Amino acid sequence: MATTAITPNAFLPRQFSLTETPRNNMVKPVHKRPQKNSHRVAELNKPVARRPMETWTKLKASKHARNTVNPIRKIADAMAVAPNPDKYAIKLNLGDPTIMGNLPPSQASIDAVREALESHTADGYGPSVGSMPARQAIADTFSTPSAPINPDDVILASGCSHALQMALEAIADNGDNVLVPHPGFPLYTTLCTPHGIGTIGYQLRMNDDGLIDLDDLESKINQKTRAIIINNPSNPTGIVFPKEHLEDILRLAEKYRLTIIADEIYGDLTYDDEVEFIPMASLSPQVPIISCDGIGKRFLVPGWRLGWAIVYNRHNVLTDVRAGMVALSQKIVGPCSLIQAALPKILKNTPKSYFDNIRAVVKLNADICYDTFRQIPYLHPLRPQGALYMMVRIDENYLGSETELIQELIRHESVYCLPGSAFNCPGWFRLVLTYPAEITRDACQRISKYCSAKIRGETPELPSLSSDEYPTSCSSESNEE
Repeated sequence: MATTAITPNAFLPRQFSLTETPRNNMVKPVHKRPQKNSHRVAELNKPVARRPMETWTKLKASKHARNTVNPIRKIADAMAVAPNPDKYAIKLNLGDPTIMGNLPPSQASIDAVREALESHTADGYGPSVGSMPARQAIADTFSTPSAPINPDDVILASGCSHALQMALEAIADNGDNVLVPHPGFPLYTTLCTPHGIGTIGYQLRMNDDGLIDLDDLESKINQKTRAIIINNPSNPTGIVFPKEHLEDILRLAEKYRLTIIADEIYGDLTYDDEVEFIPMASLSPQVPIISCDGIGKRFLVPGWRLGWAIVYNRHNVLTDVRAGMVALSQKIVGPCSLIQAALPKILKNTPKSYFDNIRAVVKLNADICYDTFRQIPYLHPLRPQGALYMMVRIDENYLGSETELIQELIRHESVYCLPGSAFNCPGWFRLVLTYPAEITRDACQRISKYCSAKIRGETPELPSLSSDEYPTSCSSESNEE
């Protein structure tokens, strides 16, 4: 039987070496001189034993937690003023389409969840990336001839925001940056900041058509840029990017070899006959894209918390990134199994008429707001084409600062809007377009009344705030943003 030769080094500690052989052929180990004060360094790094304590010490939140800040919440808190108790509150600041009950889930969605619940096939854990039937349904629904999708390209998430989080954490390290739209969804920065990932804003042409300023976008790219986030249709503007504009963006991404993170949560929520939503991955040039989407907004069930990321691994650029996203998905062991089980039938059985009704409601509200605001001096609405929002520019020389106007609308008219600063767009405000038309019309009339009085130099008289009974609010608090 053959024996394996064992070298003299095999059993020697790392600090010994066979550097010389004495005359008597005995191996003489040579010890390396220890570093000066190495014992002191070791003592300093040694954990100190914890002693029993008589009192509790208040713990500080972690640095990660302290760096996790949602600008909308911060600005909304600063806007806390008492509303007019004689007028019911109209909260056009809340991006939750469910709060009024006029836009319920489809019957197909309800039936699919009920069937999944009663079948007891989704009571346990599933794969962290999502069940195969759910991923296959997404692949079947969103594949196009120019951008086919395999179920393995799909990673399910707890909402679109979670999909964005996994994409950003997998693609960028501390010190890297991603480009984000200004104005844009502030959660992008909220997700990046705790990880030391920078966000650099590129401008939208807010005084023109709301499209991306491509020269500004290109000027923001640097050696540390890892991806460009494109939100289409846009929150907060409601602008839908045309095919030619998307292709120009893709050419820039190809020129600089950058990945696109496409936030397409509002997808087919378009209501202008002259525009249509086009998935970026379906266009050329074909660059690496991570498309983030979900059922929250188009199917009007944001509380069901089901989203997904589709990884278009062009040129094999995203192989490691996709593996990283799979690893990150294991933190929560996948999203809700029940909603995953219902997803195939939600996607397949929801009728076109359901989406047509959503578009009709949003379009009617958009028309009411646009037609009203464009007749008010010193208010300049940007006409939306999709999503659920509208942006309005304020001439601050006549109507006061953005903050003052928003506060006064609450104080005098009990109408809540979000200041544009929450979206890195000072001098504007955002409102939602999902309310019943009669409430939207009432809100617009109140805004018009206040602004007209302000322009005339009149100060509307405020009612007494001593009453303990306030009129019933037409909305509720929301955690959507």
